[in-house]
Amino acid sequence: MAENTVLNTRDVSRDIFSATVGSIACCYTGQPLDTLKVRMQTNPTVYTGVLQATKKTVAEEGIAALWKGAVPTAMGMAAENAMAFGMNEALKRAFPDPETDKLDLKKRPDLLKPFFMGTITGCCSAVVLLPSEVIKAKTQVVVGNEGASSSDVYRRILRKQGYKGLLCGFDSQLMRDGPFYAVFFGSYELFCYLFRTTVPSMPDELNYFMSGGFAGMLGWTVAMPFDVPKTNVQSRWDTKTFGSYFPEMARIAKERGIGGFYNGLKPTLIRAFPANAALFLGVESGKKFFDNILWKE
Repeated sequence: MAENTVLNTRDVSRDIFSATVGSIACCYTGQPLDTLKVRMQTNPTVYTGVLQATKKTVAEEGIAALWKGAVPTAMGMAAENAMAFGMNEALKRAFPDPETDKLDLKKRPDLLKPFFMGTITGCCSAVVLLPSEVIKAKTQVVVGNEGASSSDVYRRILRKQGYKGLLCGFDSQLMRDGPFYAVFFGSYELFCYLFRTTVPSMPDELNYFMSGGFAGMLGWTVAMPFDVPKTNVQSRWDTKTFGSYFPEMARIAKERGIGGFYNGLKPTLIRAFPANAALFLGVESGKKFFDNILWKE
């Protein structure tokens, strides 16, 4: 009977393993463009475009600077995606779609339920992701190599703000992750269904890759206006756990206009396709490896 429960050991282990595989693939594929995005969001007068920001960063700090914050990002991403994909899969097991038939993948599933499940997933993931996001944001805006490692930034946070400094911008994390994951998981299921029905000859792996890439781009397009004030709040040293997000949003609107909420959109979208394509391909491949090699049913 235990095998059929929502949180049975095998399924949870499978969720964590596949999410970890996908996270590593996603992190190292997309980190350089994420670093550029953060710098363009926090200092748009210095980093004015993708190519300019790339040249300036590499010239002044070396190419390795593009992977600043990669270690906490990979760790945070593994924890985040273990929570995100684990929560999402648990919700699917708890509220199965009666229209889903594993023997007939072309049968139309419920395409609204994944969007609602994604919103719940995003709020849960924000709790896990927050500390690594704070460290990453502060690390990525450090110019130069002195005190620029994630461990240096972590120690500085504890010294200046204590452990509560790792939780700054909690409201901003919720504001971004709720909408993002709603669109992320919802559109992934939609794209998978569309590719299965319109291009039936497409291999599953290519379907996962393409659907993941497009879902990532769409998710970030929707979440970007929420992400810019979040990045600014978490990269500074004078912000609070709650209460800094909406004043920062008002400040950006006043100083930069509506366009200010889309600073860094170009590198984000360039990064979103390969990074999230790698994420979903890694997750789906991890599931198959787990089922066929690690823990056969």
